[in-house]
Amino acid sequence: MFDVTRRHLPLALTAVLAAARTASAQGKIVFHRGNDGDPETLDPHRTSTVAEAHLLRDLREGLVIHNMRGEVVPGVAESWTMSPDGKLWRFKLRANAKWSNGEPLKASDFVYSFRRIINPETGAKYANLLFPIRNAETIQKAAPGSSLDQLGVSAPDDRTLEIALERPTPYLLELLTHQSALPVHAASTARAAQEPGRPENWVTNGAFTLRELAPNSHIRLDRNPYFHDAANVKIDTVIFYPAADLAAAAQRFQAGELHLTTDIPADQFKQLREKLGEQVRIGPYLATYFLIINSAKAPFDDPRVRRALSLQIDREFIADRVWGGTMLPAYGVIPPHIGNYGERAELDFRYASILEREDEAKRLLASAGFGNGVPLEVEFRFNTTDNNRNTAMAIAGQWHAIGVETRFVETDYRTHFAYLRDGGDFDVARYGWIGDYSDPQNFLFLFQSDNAGFNIGKYANPQFDALMKLAADELDIFKRAAILREADSIVITEEPWIPVLHYSTKNLVSPKLVGFEQNLRGAIPTRFLSLRA
Repeated sequence: MFDVTRRHLPLALTAVLAAARTASAQGKIVFHRGNDGDPETLDPHRTSTVAEAHLLRDLREGLVIHNMRGEVVPGVAESWTMSPDGKLWRFKLRANAKWSNGEPLKASDFVYSFRRIINPETGAKYANLLFPIRNAETIQKAAPGSSLDQLGVSAPDDRTLEIALERPTPYLLELLTHQSALPVHAASTARAAQEPGRPENWVTNGAFTLRELAPNSHIRLDRNPYFHDAANVKIDTVIFYPAADLAAAAQRFQAGELHLTTDIPADQFKQLREKLGEQVRIGPYLATYFLIINSAKAPFDDPRVRRALSLQIDREFIADRVWGGTMLPAYGVIPPHIGNYGERAELDFRYASILEREDEAKRLLASAGFGNGVPLEVEFRFNTTDNNRNTAMAIAGQWHAIGVETRFVETDYRTHFAYLRDGGDFDVARYGWIGDYSDPQNFLFLFQSDNAGFNIGKYANPQFDALMKLAADELDIFKRAAILREADSIVITEEPWIPVLHYSTKNLVSPKLVGFEQNLRGAIPTRFLSLRA
């Protein structure tokens, strides 16, 4: 069943594997890894998906990075200090930091990059993550009289970068590991925007450089000889393959075509565990699997309808039967293991029986005008994977019992997220949020009414917004946690997004791969890995 012969592989993949074998024959070490999908872009200021983050960890390096254990360690910055009031950070850059074209990387490059992502003309979805920086919010919202040179980022000299904050930010270093804080090469940015398919236009500063970009086939990266730690990078070439078909990826892994996958087909989990043993890895992940409800659109603007849909979802069944026990039932927006927090808000019906929940769901839909021959019609959008499809079908089956008629719109990874990002119309959409930093704000900011980039369901609640602003201004970390808990309670009551599952990291890992460790961030930088012969 799991045997894969070469004739079953797409021709483009066969060609790249042949090229990889040639490279191996020449003594180069080639790492084949699956990825969650094709990137929309490799511009770090315009990216928003996990698939893009995996690539950017190899192509670029920020001031600080995550190591293989998910810990924050030095990147371009070799050291840093913080002022006593916590509002000024000074980073000392490495003397040998360079771009992939050999040019020195200077502190002024970071100044340019931070200004670029905050510039409203860039249209960066993640710009508001950087609002702790002084004047960032004012500039990004194009307030009268604001200008980019007022942003609280400066370069006293080529190796010193200063970041001034609006207020002390306990998660700043975690935040700076994110792609929104990655540097871009000013001179080549325009060329890359005009001709993104030409690898030579992407001047980067990470352990690898872009060599080939073949949509729906592969992305090849080669080791960057100008990288400051190039001598310790053990892999010469890494090839990323989009793996929406998880069963096919599992087959290719077993055939030796992949050394690593970023997901596992849930319906094969037990069989794969029995056959592959420790090559199957499951670990905790700072992430939640949601259904986003378009709460700006009738009838989904009615909290009764949203609660009815949520009540009827049997999360334990989905976690155990659909996902093979590789995911946890989610009754809250914020996942376990989050930092800077206490008790998480959870749905009040968590311990009610399925029958009790179904009765309440029917009553709520009836009070909203549905039932007695008037079904609630729902269009359910999701990106194509076996796991997502099976989840959607299971939920639709559960909803059918309360008179909901569901139709599906299934698209590939890139199309799905681009559609949501660009404001496309929908009823219900599958979405996953992976923590960018370990703080509850990183999940709750999704629901702020002014978060145009990620508040996809257009939820708006003035009380919630006020609490988020109050939390941002609170210096006491325990008082701040209490305020965020109150905000958390509002969104879990109104359910603009329905939490369904808390993710686990799920990888197939070749015995040849050395140095791999699962972590809460799901960060897998190739520079820390090596391959046995």
